Amino acid sequence: MERHELMRLLAGDDAASTAALAALADGAEYDVWDAGTRLSDGHAGTFAIRHRCMQRMGAETLGWERAEELLRERPQPIRIGQITASDRLWVYTFFLTADGRELVACAGVRRADRIPDQ
Repeated sequence: MERHELMRLLAGDDAASTAALAALADGAEYDVWDAGTRLSDGHAGTFAIRHRCMQRMGAETLGWERAEELLRERPQPIRIGQITASDRLWVYTFFLTADGRELVACAGVRRADRIPDQ
């Protein structure tokens, strides 16, 4: 997927998509995995477990609750991708429809193991 295509999909009004879009505009690395599709509602459970683990560790998250809701609301095949901010402090996970034409959900996590580049 071309960067401009992903940027178009992230042009929503939620905080996670806005932050992911800004990271892409700043030159962030990204990948859309070609490992096939999974049903979104099945992945929501895994995503919820990861969120609880991150909360216990005190990680700052963005949009995880909403992403879980969206993944459960519309059971459908999805493709998954990730954006890593240029400073490597934030990682955004995004979920696309199987054909890659629509954004289903987006969430971010601040990497606690990274110190900002000086």
